[in-house]
Amino acid sequence: MQIDVKKAAARISDQVLQTPLFYSKYLSALNKGNVYLKLENEQYTGSFKARGALNKILSLTAPEKAKGLITASTGNHAQGFARALEITKTKGTIFLPTSAEESKVEALKAYKVKLEFYGSDALSTELYAMKFANTSGQIWISPYNDPEVIAGQGTLALEMTSQLDSIDVVLGCIGGGGMMSGVATWLNQASPKTKIIGCLPENSPEMYLSIKKGKIVFLETPLPTLSDGSAGGLESDAITFDICRKLIHDYELTSETEIGLAIKYMVDKHHKIIEGAAGVALASFFRRVTELENKTVVIIICGGNITTQKLKSLL
Repeated sequence: MQIDVKKAAARISDQVLQTPLFYSKYLSALNKGNVYLKLENEQYTGSFKARGALNKILSLTAPEKAKGLITASTGNHAQGFARALEITKTKGTIFLPTSAEESKVEALKAYKVKLEFYGSDALSTELYAMKFANTSGQIWISPYNDPEVIAGQGTLALEMTSQLDSIDVVLGCIGGGGMMSGVATWLNQASPKTKIIGCLPENSPEMYLSIKKGKIVFLETPLPTLSDGSAGGLESDAITFDICRKLIHDYELTSETEIGLAIKYMVDKHHKIIEGAAGVALASFFRRVTELENKTVVIIICGGNITTQKLKSLL
């Protein structure tokens, strides 16, 4: 299995933004070092997910695309997928859980893509959509369990190493692990000294529990989390599990209170709107600020798709 981040960058660079690596004076003062924010909340569709979905769909042959494409997502991957369909003039269907945020559903309606609803959580929706794709002969596009998707997400790390000469530590949120698998794959090649910390909400720590147990763990009754973009379990054959096990150096879990305070912090200090999954990475930095003293740190702000109502309640 090859995850070719350079090839992905060449393939998608004309259709995605090179997002800013933003120096934070406030966070740098806290760790007496240099802290940067990789602002994927300013990416097309408001999330890094625009990268992976586009790389995957651009890698398909014309006959494959003609079969029709299917994915499942709570929102961010869905928007990236819908945008990639529009760019490549391809037809596709998105399966969403019935619990999907209304604002994310509304955003998808701006695209010419078929929406189907099934299941109350991300994993059950995903498993159903995979089966549906297999039965109907259409092409399944995983939100994370695919080398081309992972390579696409990894392009944000390729940008980071071109924007900054030396990085001591990177923190980023992990759900299914697609983003951090791509990030870790690239950094392992380009900056092997960089320590990579995977960040998860305490209410949905499936990857962390899986790594600890040595096999993929499913939560029977997952708890709600502000980090809805990372919530949900892993497919039983997820290639991200082995990548994270080998390349992620450490993990940090954060509470819902800490995630909410991190979101508010970004509004107060930098006047930037971030979503829960990005709040997880920032909250993890606050937890480790003493350990990270004098370090050059990059926090991946993976997205900014949060409802006005949720943001208002946190503020």
